[in-house]
Amino acid sequence: MLIYANRTSQPYLQFKVHGQLPVKGMIVEETPESKMAVPHCFALYNGSRMINVAASCEEDKYKWIEDINRVISDMKTGPESENYLPKLPQVTLNSLPGEEHDREGSANESAEAREKSFQQRGNTSTHVCWHRNTSIGMRDYSRAMSHQLSGYLLRKFKNSNGWQKLWVVFTNFCLFFYKTFNEDAPLASLPVLGYTISTPEPVDSIQKDLVFKLQFKNHVYFFRAESEYLFTRWMEVVGSATQNSARTRLFSRMDSYFDAGY
Repeated sequence: MLIYANRTSQPYLQFKVHGQLPVKGMIVEETPESKMAVPHCFALYNGSRMINVAASCEEDKYKWIEDINRVISDMKTGPESENYLPKLPQVTLNSLPGEEHDREGSANESAEAREKSFQQRGNTSTHVCWHRNTSIGMRDYSRAMSHQLSGYLLRKFKNSNGWQKLWVVFTNFCLFFYKTFNEDAPLASLPVLGYTISTPEPVDSIQKDLVFKLQFKNHVYFFRAESEYLFTRWMEVVGSATQNSARTRLFSRMDSYFDAGY
């Protein structure tokens, strides 16, 4: 079942179901952009019902088309196949874009206290995708399950001077920060969906080696690895869940889409 919802007028993020469309027997068609006022559109048909939807970008459009067609195809093989989807992990969001800060604050407030205050605002992957205007496909979840990493990193905020050494765990599209490897609860977390990963530019004034940069709009974080090997691994693993490799994933997804004859 494909469910579509509207955001309510509540001060906190909540959705109200607006309608639903059975996936069984559904037909998905791309909509020529010349016929629509917005780009990245496709149409969903089921019986006499039809809805037009638009993704936020071309990559997300092909994510939706591929995943919906996969479910349609799988359901044709028998009712037992309806349970083929794995249980999907949840992504937490401790500070929403628009409310998010670099946690540098005033000089009188400790970094630990600031991070713990943000820790109280946990939300699900629904909130991450909504606020960052992005989508998560089945390939993304599959990739997330095979790309996990932990180790010590030095972290620096955009406007801070020093580096803080933290034990960092990357799993389920999210970086979790701990004081040490034997801590039970993280100090904070950073979902990387919608972020870009790169090396620092001269304007960043980072005079260190083995540093990678994570950025979403005006939110910027720098991380320094302990060795060339670990730097490469962090770039690879975190990059698998960010927009760093979006172009590669898009063409791979389009090849799969057309090879399948959709």
